[in-house]
Amino acid sequence: MTLELAHDLKASVRTIPDYPKPGIMFRDITTLMGDPRAFRRAVDELVQPWAGSKIDKVAGIEARGFIIGGAIAHQVSSGFVPIRKKGKLPHTCVSMEYALEYGTDRIEIHVDALQPGERVILVDDLIATGGTAEGAIKLLRQLGAEVVAACFIIDLPDLGGAAKIRNMGVPVRTLLEFGGH
Repeated sequence: MTLELAHDLKASVRTIPDYPKPGIMFRDITTLMGDPRAFRRAVDELVQPWAGSKIDKVAGIEARGFIIGGAIAHQVSSGFVPIRKKGKLPHTCVSMEYALEYGTDRIEIHVDALQPGERVILVDDLIATGGTAEGAIKLLRQLGAEVVAACFIIDLPDLGGAAKIRNMGVPVRTLLEFGGH
């Protein structure tokens, strides 16, 4: 990615200090998604390495991953699979517990959302500690998916999440980096 593209996209991300708690700099991509040019460029850049590849499904993590993932699924002509918090999906699900900064949570996917061997790209807006993405990859693999990549608009490299996902053997694509938390 060019420096110009990174600067243009970074300028479209709003930073909200002390949200959701003091000391956190919340990186809000709703401003990026509200800018048609920035949103289109972000989606195009996230899918660029896989253009022309066979991608069966894009899996998006609730909730901003749904928006980005839906756009990416459209771009690569694939299906879309929602990964949701526990209790939100109506059909039979498989679930995975994952680590939060303080405690654990659960994500779920419909048991019939994927066929074994399908090639899947995982998508969310941001990767921080990587706990949710790690849980999602384990869940996708439990259903027999080949996780081709994990894509995020923003990486917070100081928190180590992208490195954790790479250590799972999954390539990580990010467009922007912000230091700190």
